[in-house]
Amino acid sequence: MPSSLAAKDDGSDLFLPAQLGACRLANRIVMAPLTRSRATADGLAVPMMTEYYAQRASAGLIIAEAANISPQGRGYAYTPGIYNSAQVESWRPVTAAVHARGGRIFRQIWHVGRISHPSLQPGGDLPVAPSAIRANGFAFTATGYQPLLTPRALGLEEIAGIVEQFRQAAANALAAGFDGVEIHAANGYLIEQFLRDSSNRRRDAYGGSIENRARFLLEVTAAVAGAVGADRVGIRLSPVSSSNDMGQDSDSKATYLHVVRQLDDLRPAYIHVIEGETQGPRRVPGDFDLHLLRLAFDGAYIANNGYDRELAIRARSHNLADFIAFGRAFISNPDLVERLRVGARLASADRANYFVGGTRGYTDYPCMTETDRTRA
Repeated sequence: MPSSLAAKDDGSDLFLPAQLGACRLANRIVMAPLTRSRATADGLAVPMMTEYYAQRASAGLIIAEAANISPQGRGYAYTPGIYNSAQVESWRPVTAAVHARGGRIFRQIWHVGRISHPSLQPGGDLPVAPSAIRANGFAFTATGYQPLLTPRALGLEEIAGIVEQFRQAAANALAAGFDGVEIHAANGYLIEQFLRDSSNRRRDAYGGSIENRARFLLEVTAAVAGAVGADRVGIRLSPVSSSNDMGQDSDSKATYLHVVRQLDDLRPAYIHVIEGETQGPRRVPGDFDLHLLRLAFDGAYIANNGYDRELAIRARSHNLADFIAFGRAFISNPDLVERLRVGARLASADRANYFVGGTRGYTDYPCMTETDRTRA
């Protein structure tokens, strides 16, 4: 990040090449990770996923949908894994296809913690969490949506093993051809469950103070960076989102500023920040200016949530972000970068086909026509 945040003359560099960590990107537009539940029951990527990601390879960076780091980390049916050799092999055609079209692709890695159900867990066990606090909501299982249950609190002796699973998942991702990894520390999943005092009531080295609650994320980041290189690592954060029934931290500003400053010491390539409510308003409660996170971090800042062409160009024009992530717009606009560049109308997605499987609402969205282009 430049030391000066002075405004630029225009935002045209949104569509120009830029460096992100170890990777040279074709533009500053990022495809955010989108769970689509198209993998097999045992977490393998399937051929239509190769086509889906290749169609969207004009993004400067694709962050592929979150992959489970272990069977225990799974919280949604038909989500991919990255913890065994068969899963690694299944992703190689995907990464090769994206690279063949000049794209770059990172792998998001996650453990969902309490946002799961025994039917998704090995041996029908309870999901795990920092503390035995139930979230209100439902898990997407092979038989439909099931209510979340009270999780089992992780034993202190178990935490190092999960850190190692993150490390191995990152190494597996690079073996599958990914250019890097994004650690999912947002949206109410396991890492964020440790970060916030609303979901972490532990009294050991991983609970209580901000320093203790941040420990798990920092250990995961250090382990992942050691496996693949810090310049191939990003971290996704959602400092004020209530996604997956996450209560607000009692002092979000202090917690997340501490987190970002400590991450900065580990030198990851970027932080990917959901600005406001996940898939909701960009409003930030209280006195927490998210711009403080950008100022506290020397790596790249990827901004996410509710961006359109005008807002993205404005963010770059005033140097409020280094890269802009778009999520749902990429579902129905495989050529989103070009549509944004020329100011063409965006196609709307069919929400009914977000998670149902099959190619409908997945690989069948067309690119814009010449008529669309001339009307822009």
